[in-house]
Amino acid sequence: MKPLSASVLPAGVRARILPGINGLDIHVLEAGFEKKGSPAVMLFHGFPEVAYSWRKVMPALAAAGYHAIAPDLRGYGRTTGWDADFDADQIGFRFTNLLRDAIGVLFALGHRTAEAAVGHDFGSSVASYASLVRPDIFRRMVLMSAPFPGPTPVPFDTDGKPAPAKGPDIHAAMAALPRPRKHYQWYQSTREANEEQWHPKQGLHNFLRAYYHYKSADWKANKPYELKGWTAEELAKMPTYYIMDLAEGMAETVAKEMPTPAEIAAAKWLTDDELAVYVGEYERTGFQGGLNWYRARTSGRVTPELEIFTGRTIDQPSTFISGKSDWGNYQSPGALEKMQKSACTNMKEIYMVEGAGHWVQQEQAAEVSRLLLKFLKETAA
Repeated sequence: MKPLSASVLPAGVRARILPGINGLDIHVLEAGFEKKGSPAVMLFHGFPEVAYSWRKVMPALAAAGYHAIAPDLRGYGRTTGWDADFDADQIGFRFTNLLRDAIGVLFALGHRTAEAAVGHDFGSSVASYASLVRPDIFRRMVLMSAPFPGPTPVPFDTDGKPAPAKGPDIHAAMAALPRPRKHYQWYQSTREANEEQWHPKQGLHNFLRAYYHYKSADWKANKPYELKGWTAEELAKMPTYYIMDLAEGMAETVAKEMPTPAEIAAAKWLTDDELAVYVGEYERTGFQGGLNWYRARTSGRVTPELEIFTGRTIDQPSTFISGKSDWGNYQSPGALEKMQKSACTNMKEIYMVEGAGHWVQQEQAAEVSRLLLKFLKETAA
């Protein structure tokens, strides 16, 4: 696999393959690599993205004297060595192994520490557990679009007491709504999800264009708010890219919100040339690698392992940067509050950026870069 072509990258950003890291050959983008000894900042992308999603932030970090490092995470892009077979063992996609990948990249590039772990969407989980488990390596944390409510708790003081009653089956409850619904994470864990999104009726280009539009601030109906709880009725208040109609796949779902030619022309944050990079990557790989992250979570296979960190907090300086129009802030009711009040003991600021939805570092790259550098400056040792 060759690195991403320099022709699609901003000046000062290069692509490389780092071989032999935790069983993978990992594709990374770098900026600020010219000066030996520059402090590292690691950037972890989400779904359905690749390291390229950080292209507009990396030059600002480099200009401020940092070595910005953005890998294509396990299952994505030009990183190879993972198994795309749906029936393969998914144990490699547990969060502790994803953290091993991240540490391997950092060490391979000659850094024993990173000034910050920065994660967006599913990448926030990597940044969160990196910061929780190895605060000696990852000195600060920045999360985007996905709050961290803390590690999986172990039940406490249960001896001699009856087991708590099981709550209602949330999936059965959503399916029984007057408008039957289903949760997107469980849909993304199904066997058919990869094929339906890889080869949709509208074509891959239009599928991704609609998907990115629907979750952005360009879709004017994205006006999120805190939900009251994890109930079918509350979850169903979210748009269908999160709580889908029961009988439809994701490609059918987003096709209804395909932007007009005028809306596409106005989306300067994601031009057709930039979109073509994503289309090219997913056209080659499909989506199964990214979908394996959902499968690991919804299957419950990662939960027992994460319980070993029960009660542990993230104590290094942290901040949260997200789009004001991003439902990702609230899709797990109570997570944002738990992050602020218990999971992170040194959370500095919560920023909700105007004019941004879920793709905050692309939709409002200049403001995200400003806030990120402000945080790094103000919390410098």
